[in-house]
Amino acid sequence: MIAAIVRQLTKGLSAEELEAAGFAPYYVDHTAGIWPQAAGGIPFNACEFQSKGDAITDLFEDMAAEGAIV
Repeated sequence: MIAAIVRQLTKGLSAEELEAAGFAPYYVDHTAGIWPQAAGGIPFNACEFQSKGDAITDLFEDMAAEGAIV
């Protein structure tokens, strides 16, 4: 839920605004995808899911992780 709030607050920011806010490394890895992590930058159980900011890629990965026939 917190990640969704952060996403809404950062939606539509320019590259300069993202960099000034310290989101540049996050944005390079995950674009606009929601990616929860600890305050120290350690991902929350990142071994079991991914987020690349592309809905089709994220859906495909989620289905594969659940064992769905793709």
